[in-house]
Amino acid sequence: MQRKVYDCVAVCPVESTLQIISDKWKSVILYRLFQEQVARYSDFERWLPTISSRMLARQLQELVADGVVTKQIYAQIPPKTEFGQTLRPVIEAMEHWGQYYNHLQMEQVTLPDAQENKV
Repeated sequence: MQRKVYDCVAVCPVESTLQIISDKWKSVILYRLFQEQVARYSDFERWLPTISSRMLARQLQELVADGVVTKQIYAQIPPKTEFGQTLRPVIEAMEHWGQYYNHLQMEQVTLPDAQENKV
């Protein structure tokens, strides 16, 4: 897949990053890889039971093509895949922000209940 290189305004580096990780499954795939370090295709199928095999293969191929994941096939069956970690800080920041956001959402859900009890 041909990727654009943005170098025009302040937001462009963000757009460049989002081109790589914005597909539905890529961030989740990377998050799981960073937790496990080494994975087999069947591991992804187990971790992500709602993704189709075709979509999983496509997402992994694109991550390899973009240089985010390096596929090292070992002389064993089934093959295992190791990956590069250049996006680790990005995915970890997304994890932390997601935890913060989820916490805020939970407060909003419980806040009206607490107010109703006071009335």
